[in-house]
Amino acid sequence: MKSRLPKVLHEIGGRPLVGHVLDTARSLNPARVVVVVRHERDLVESAIKADDPNVDVVDQDEVPGTGRAVELALQALTDFDGDVLVLSGDVPLLDADTISLLVAAHRASTAAVTLLSALMEDPFGYGRILRSDRGSVERIVEQKDATSDEAAIAEINAGVYVFQSVELRKRIGLVGSTNAQGERYLTDMVALLRADGLAAEATVAPDATAVLGVNDRVQLSEAARTLNARTVDKWQREGVTVLDPATTWIDTNAVLAADVTLLPNTFILGATTIAAGATVGPDTTLRDCEVAEDAKITRADATLAVIGERVNIGPFAYLRPGTVVQADGKVGTFVETKNSTIGVGSKVPHLSYVGDTTIGAHVNLGAGAITANYDDLTKHRTEIGDEVHTGSHNVFVAPVKIGDGAKTGAGAVIRKDVPAGALALSVAPQRNVTGWVETNRPGTRAADAAAANRAAQETGNGTQKEDS
Repeated sequence: MKSRLPKVLHEIGGRPLVGHVLDTARSLNPARVVVVVRHERDLVESAIKADDPNVDVVDQDEVPGTGRAVELALQALTDFDGDVLVLSGDVPLLDADTISLLVAAHRASTAAVTLLSALMEDPFGYGRILRSDRGSVERIVEQKDATSDEAAIAEINAGVYVFQSVELRKRIGLVGSTNAQGERYLTDMVALLRADGLAAEATVAPDATAVLGVNDRVQLSEAARTLNARTVDKWQREGVTVLDPATTWIDTNAVLAADVTLLPNTFILGATTIAAGATVGPDTTLRDCEVAEDAKITRADATLAVIGERVNIGPFAYLRPGTVVQADGKVGTFVETKNSTIGVGSKVPHLSYVGDTTIGAHVNLGAGAITANYDDLTKHRTEIGDEVHTGSHNVFVAPVKIGDGAKTGAGAVIRKDVPAGALALSVAPQRNVTGWVETNRPGTRAADAAAANRAAQETGNGTQKEDS
């Protein structure tokens, strides 16, 4: 991956690769889940434990290879004699249905191992399945060890296996490292079992995309697109309108109701929930937000925000964490909000910043309103009561309270509390310095225009005097 981040912690669909694999494993209700870690083990273990504290984490030593990883996992599974399912942390698209088919096929046979395979048009990089004339699996050959004839085989090994644990324990220590990589390949178990006369079978995955592995950034993006296409398809079938699936991204943890409409270039990320009748987009990103019924969000970016019923957001609004917009409210064009509650029916229509503020019901903030919440040391709150209407270009210097029904004049800087029903003004007398431009900016076009205008006025005044 050429990354500081371990491969299995790279994300698709809002979850790390290993998180998707753990989801699949848990869906089968296993007796135990064991994860073997090695590279950047502390980071990986921390992510795994945050996802599921009940997972057993086992450290792989300096002996490389999947065979060694499984050997160490078996040591953690003391007194266990059931079937052992082996999954790979970098194969995130496997679903429970595909794995259930594999387990069912294994239990319906007498095979000591049943592996998952797939047919691929371009199998480069994958191990190839070598079958006998009867169709059973004889062995698996890795890409770097394959002859030209073997490399031409289209059936690949997905790296997913179900073993009889008793037979696996007997032979896992015999897996060697005589190969191009010098690693103990788990794939060698197939040949070891066959050499002892035990059966090995393979079940072909119905959908080859389910077994796509991730080894670089290109494959990561391919897996992300595949997963997103599945997710969008699922929600469309649940009654969500997605105008352009190719430009709409929905994380796997998001929840959408029927009759939601998603417009192009929309990203529904994290644990976002969207209720019926809401319209989101175009060009909108919601991360970990709650959106109520019939809300409309246009060209906006919101994180950890709660958006109430029939609320109108945007265009070009930025809702930061802690924003709550109650029913019938509005956050309009070029408005930024943060850690604030905007009451029922209240509007912040345009060109405003609202931070650390509580706004009551049916309030209208004039254009250019700013709640100045930071005094260079501490954040303070602004409290605005119900039915307050403010003038344009107001600055509310927190901490400050505006009483119910109060009004403020245009350009006011509010530094003191305003009683209910009062009009707050901060007006300084306007002073005009006549001739300042001509005196201080001689020769400029502004000075020439001013002089011409003054001359015209004087001429006009003279004519009027003669007429009078």
